[in-house]
Amino acid sequence: MARTIVLATLIAGTLDILYAALLSLIAGREPAGMLRFVASGPFPGATEWGAAGSILGLIVHFTLMAIMAAAFVLAARNWPALLEKPIQSGILYGFITYVVMNWIVVPLRFDAPLPPAPRAMLSQLFAHIVLVGIPIAMIAARQLRLREYA
Repeated sequence: MARTIVLATLIAGTLDILYAALLSLIAGREPAGMLRFVASGPFPGATEWGAAGSILGLIVHFTLMAIMAAAFVLAARNWPALLEKPIQSGILYGFITYVVMNWIVVPLRFDAPLPPAPRAMLSQLFAHIVLVGIPIAMIAARQLRLREYA
């Protein structure tokens, strides 16, 4: 189970952070600043910490992703039906992670306005569903099914 969580964390986390870096570049901002902003969730001063703040942002990002991956894997072990249709399960799980992060966590921590702007909403839905939820579900389905046959 730990191997499944680590693999899902690394793949979904990498896809998601690369997408965030690309969006930062498109917006004319540096990815390092985006990473410091991520770190500022639990460490408010991180936006002023330079490279250390950026590295901490990566750590925070992958920690959050590990929590998301672990939550799905644990749910799938309790409800194996989630593994039968991983695309559908991943879409649902991505939507759930989107709601939790963008409608609860971010507004509570950063006093972000609700509802999010339509463009941000679409971008974040894409990231959470296509880059996070579906990969986590597909990896969990493959890895947990392999264990059944081992």
